[in-house]
Order: sequence, then structure tokens, then C-alpha cells
Amino acid sequence: MRMRFLLPAMAGVFMGFGMAVAGPVDQSPRPQLRPFGAGATATTQDSLRPALRPADLNTDPVVSTKNAAFQRWVDQYKTQARSRGIGASVVTGAFRGVRYNADVIAKDRNQAEFKKQIWDYLDNAVSSDRVDKGQRALRRHRRTLERIEQAYGVEKEVVTAVWGLETYYGEKRGTLDVIEAMATLAFDGRRGAFFEKQLFAALQILQSGDVAPRNMQGSWAGAMGHTQFIPTSYLAYAVDFTGDGKRDIWSDDPADALASTAAYLRRFGWKKGQPWGVEVRLPQGFAPTGDTRRMPSDWAARGVVAMSNGRPVPDYGAAAILLPAGTRGAAFMVFDNFNVIKRYNNADAYAIGVGHLADRIAGGPPIQAEWPRGYKPLNFDQRKELQTRLKRKGLGVEKIDGIVGPNTIAAIRAFQQSVGVTPDGYPSQNVLHLLRRR
Repeated sequence: MRMRFLLPAMAGVFMGFGMAVAGPVDQSPRPQLRPFGAGATATTQDSLRPALRPADLNTDPVVSTKNAAFQRWVDQYKTQARSRGIGASVVTGAFRGVRYNADVIAKDRNQAEFKKQIWDYLDNAVSSDRVDKGQRALRRHRRTLERIEQAYGVEKEVVTAVWGLETYYGEKRGTLDVIEAMATLAFDGRRGAFFEKQLFAALQILQSGDVAPRNMQGSWAGAMGHTQFIPTSYLAYAVDFTGDGKRDIWSDDPADALASTAAYLRRFGWKKGQPWGVEVRLPQGFAPTGDTRRMPSDWAARGVVAMSNGRPVPDYGAAAILLPAGTRGAAFMVFDNFNVIKRYNNADAYAIGVGHLADRIAGGPPIQAEWPRGYKPLNFDQRKELQTRLKRKGLGVEKIDGIVGPNTIAAIRAFQQSVGVTPDGYPSQNVLHLLRRR
């Protein structure tokens, strides 16, 4: 998860798919070792990596060698790990030199507010440099990527785009000791159950012999290798594509990591030949009317056509209309593959970034519509105020948490309809201003 940008705070207006929602957080009052298997499981996670990305991992880790409570916790965990079948030598080697890493906790605590708008995010995610490097990476690894596409049915440009967004084509894979990071986060207790499970999965990886303890490096949240698998996802989906007996996603040779990404996308329903989405032009007065999926020919009958040529989008399958910046920005017709990308990272912006980067690597054009770059977004307190005022009007808001999810979008849309403005569901300054006046 070595990324240099954060996902946008704005929620897009989205007809047809659900918005990302944060999962429950373990709020233990003090560090406590839990029974193995308690809490979060790999089968219930919303995406390959439910933890959020840090802004940067180039800083040197800050460690504390005086945390006796952490060492006692590690000793207890080691005992439990051995009782669950992890060999004594594996446990000893895994925790040799491991210390409480305060920098990991600082990164975990510094995630509450996202900073970038969708256009700023895409400026970075699909920069000319990232596109150029992606095209060069595809040429350099074309034979491997074509074999992966043949084996898993996921286009080579899509796999390359995931690689580009995750680690800048392998340049920024993360250098933190995964055992140390997972142990620190598990001990910390804020999401202890989840990270205890990740730590045990990491021990299972070591026991399998796929990697040596100190070579198991990654991000502060345990994402590893060229395409940033967390330990539980690695166990479930990583593949040995090179046939050397190891699922080596850490190697300078990215073959196993890229194939693992393709295997993951195929597992969740990737359809070769179907685009993730197509930029479209909307008819005058178009407004979202609910969670609607239609065939592109049906959308065309309603005036929604491809931005590139003004023609109906081919009938690749049922699609929804996504307006990530409301009616003032680009509009996309998105297909099932869009949600498959979101299984990798459950955010609309990420899926647009991967999809559009893949299109650009393949030689496609930039997004043609203009973004509302002068737009001033609502901050966290303003989003809570917006939700509070919507709830007072009985418009279906359940939580006052500053997270603009499906319920809040529906409530905004209902309010906009009630006052006679375009019901785009966008959490804008104008909507807050209208709410304050009524």
C-alpha cells in the first residue's frame, strides 16, 4: 500500500451499485490477546484490503524498545501460535528482533480525513508519467502478461494498471517488516481482532516457505508485494505462476504477483471483453432517479450516449450511471467489472483510477469532460451538519458520521427534489446553504 495519494472525500452520485461503507472497528479498552479466529474473517471483508492507504511510507519507522507490555503480549501470542500448529522455529524466527513500532500506530491513527477531490486523485493516479511507465512496463513484461491474460481471462492492461496504482510498477512495494507491523497493530487493540488474524496468516505464509521472515516486507497495514496483498488474501488467492514452488509476490520478478492479481479479479467475476466503464454524455436535464441498471441500448433511448462518438454504447451488459462529481463533472456508464475492481479496494475513485489508467495504457484518450475544479468541498464538520439537517427533515439519514454513503445521497436527492433543484445527490456547499435557509 505504498501510495502517494489518498482517496477522495467526495462521494459520487451513483445509480446501480452500492457505495463503500467502512466496517466495524474493534474498540478494546486495552490490549488483550483474543482467541484465534475471533473477530474479522477473510470471508467477510469488503475488498482485498479493507485497511486504508497511508500518504507516504518513506519515513523511517519509530520504534520503542521499552514496551514491556508489548513483549508480554508477543510471548502470549507465540504460545497460541504454536498451539495452532505453527512450528516453534518459525515462531522464533518470525518474532526475532520485532519491537513495538510507534510509527505504524501513528499512520493507523492518521486516516480519518481524506484530502483529495476526484479530479486531483485522477490527476495523480492517471498522470502522464504513470501512463508512460505503464506502457513501458507492459512492453517489458508483455510475454508474461499475455500468458496471464490467457490463463485468467483478465486483460493485460487492467493487471498492469492495478500494478501501477498499487506500487508504481513495483518501485514502491513497502519496506516495513510485516510481522512487526501486524504485531504492533494487533497489540494496539483498535482493530486488534483483524490484525491478529493477519498476523497468524503471515505466520502461515512463513511456515509454507514462500518467503523468509525479514524478506516479508510491505506497508504499515501489512499489504505486500507488487500488487499489495494482505496476508489472508495472499493465502486465499496468491498463485505460483512461475512454477518454482513459491508464491513469491516480493521478488523483483513480478510474475507471481501479477498473476495473483488476475486470479483474484477472475475469482470475483471479471468478464473479459467488458469495459469497466465508458465516459458518456448525458441529455439536457438528466437527473439520477434511483438505483437503476439498464442495458446501454436502453440508456441510449433515454439520450445517454458515448462521449467519444455520440453513439450508443454497445450492449456489453447491464450498466449504471456514475456521476463522481455530480452533474457538473464527468459521467460514466459502469458495468459489472467496475465492482470487480472495487473488490480490490472498495472505493469508486480507485475503480475509476484503475479502469481509466488501463484505458490510457491501451492508448485510449483522457477523460473529456471538465471537472468542477473551483468546487469547494464540505469538510468533515460540514458533512455532519448536512446529515443532521437532513435527519431533522425526516429524510432517512440514520447516522451522523460525516460519511456520505447511499442513505445520505438518497436524502440529499429527496431534499433537492423538494426544493426544485437538480436532484444529483451531491453533498455540495449549495445544498448545505439551502438546508440552512429552510
